[in-house]
Amino acid sequence: MTTDKAMGLFYGTPQETRRPPVMGRKGVVASGHYLASQAGMRILQSGGNATDAGVAGGICLNVLLPYLTNLGGVAPIILYSARERRVTTISGLGRWPRSASIEAMKERGNGEIPLGILRCVTPAALDAWVMALTRYGTMSFAQVAAPALELAENGFGVDRSLSMALAMQHEARAGWASTWAVFAPSGKTPLPGEVLKQPDLARTLKRLMRAEAASKAKSREGRLHAVRDAFYKGPIAKTMADFAQREGGFLTREDMADFAVREEPPVSVNYKGYQVYACGSWCQGPTVPQTLKLLEGIGLAKMGHNSPAYLHHVAEAIKLTFADRERYYGDPDFVKVPMDVLLSEAYAKERRQRIDAARAWPEMPSYGEVSGFGGARERLKATVAPREPKGDTSYICVIDKDGNGFSATPSDFTGDAPIVPGLGIVISGRGNQSWLDPKHASSLQPWKRPRLTPNPGLVMRNGELFMTFGTPGGDQQPQAMVQAFLNIVEFGMSPQEAVEAPRAGSWSFPNSFWPHEYLPGRLSLEGRIPQETQRALASLGHDVEALRDFAPGFGHVCAIVRDGNRGVLHGAADSRFISYAVAW
Repeated sequence: MTTDKAMGLFYGTPQETRRPPVMGRKGVVASGHYLASQAGMRILQSGGNATDAGVAGGICLNVLLPYLTNLGGVAPIILYSARERRVTTISGLGRWPRSASIEAMKERGNGEIPLGILRCVTPAALDAWVMALTRYGTMSFAQVAAPALELAENGFGVDRSLSMALAMQHEARAGWASTWAVFAPSGKTPLPGEVLKQPDLARTLKRLMRAEAASKAKSREGRLHAVRDAFYKGPIAKTMADFAQREGGFLTREDMADFAVREEPPVSVNYKGYQVYACGSWCQGPTVPQTLKLLEGIGLAKMGHNSPAYLHHVAEAIKLTFADRERYYGDPDFVKVPMDVLLSEAYAKERRQRIDAARAWPEMPSYGEVSGFGGARERLKATVAPREPKGDTSYICVIDKDGNGFSATPSDFTGDAPIVPGLGIVISGRGNQSWLDPKHASSLQPWKRPRLTPNPGLVMRNGELFMTFGTPGGDQQPQAMVQAFLNIVEFGMSPQEAVEAPRAGSWSFPNSFWPHEYLPGRLSLEGRIPQETQRALASLGHDVEALRDFAPGFGHVCAIVRDGNRGVLHGAADSRFISYAVAW
């Protein structure tokens, strides 16, 4: 397979993939579940644009993957408007209730941020979906939510991953009666092939649709505003807040009424002519462009794909970037973040010199010094491996025939907090990504946003949309995204080859999830990486951990690449999971 090398598209030697390449000219949808991808395509084929399709598929993910995402969770979004020729983001992330504080959490949580209602922040996904639809879509809420309502009301076939996840959560959190009234009404969680219905969630969606239909607003925007008001200011909000209060949580009706997501400018860097965009420092999104900027001055292609030298340099760059994430990243409404410096050419050049080609950092390096940001880093102590699996979340991206792009990473799941009785949704448990150290950039504070792991990405080239991409995977998300991007741009892989290629992942930093485990020097390698490469990396000082082939813990990337010269869209969905891309 060959094409114009100057476009950075598919000029490498073709590699066998477990899924065939997907191409279309009128639209592509790629997501974490095949039914969500099909729902997005239904919207495109009925006249909707990329945002309409992305929101429709995203709400479907909230139904189809309750162990990974939720309508009461988070949904950070980055999108490109072809009409406005502009990239923008929507901060689909909740805030700590105003009564929450480090002191109150320590007292109620016995010094921890425990599972359950105490870690709940304001729900954000519904507001993010509605804002995207209002400002950049063309359809009504009822139109885009119709596929999700169908799935919730009539049910869908349970796959093996969902069955296993619900069974594990049932065993670990059997006391959450409201959750198991939905997922195990007979006392047992569904087996693969059984049909799962979610009638309470269906009723919630219908209530939102009725609010839109009953609105007396003359404009589409006004009717959509009625949808979000029904969720945040009406009986639904009261039900959530009353449940939180009964369970001992912090959330109040006033918190719900006062909350709103925002449209915020993205951050970006130029990597060899590709402008790589991410959401701001309220999430870990800037780690993708920051890492790429650091790697730009290194001859990666000459090292060879997944060679010891290549994987070593990528891992060391990740460590340097994540050290800065640990020091500086946080809600910019509460902390000053020197993002212009962190993404600059000069800073990347300075930090790049700290990579030793012959030796790995045995721990997380010190963060970079930025003028005006003093304070010494305390030496972190190593911890044991994580107590429980990390990395709920899913992903969806769309590019339509007009060149609009949509990229979103919805998250929050039924294992963080119990379902609100009668609503079929959880209250976002994203507070588990805060710190109880008041000096930390992402410390718990009233009305502050936790630093979010979900971080959708988007790439422009020569002023046109080039790629949408993202993945689940907690702290592995930006690492998987960096490697998939480099696979395309540096090694000429097709998108499907790029997302399926073997990956590595560092853990040499505090985990974003409470209790923030830290494994200094740990580098996980997928089993398909040759043993001689594993041994070479170990000889450089990496604490090498070999995982199985196609291990889902490395994330499961979805991507769409737009070949503007030929008018062809190339979709990809990682075969590490049930992700699928569809095209027309």
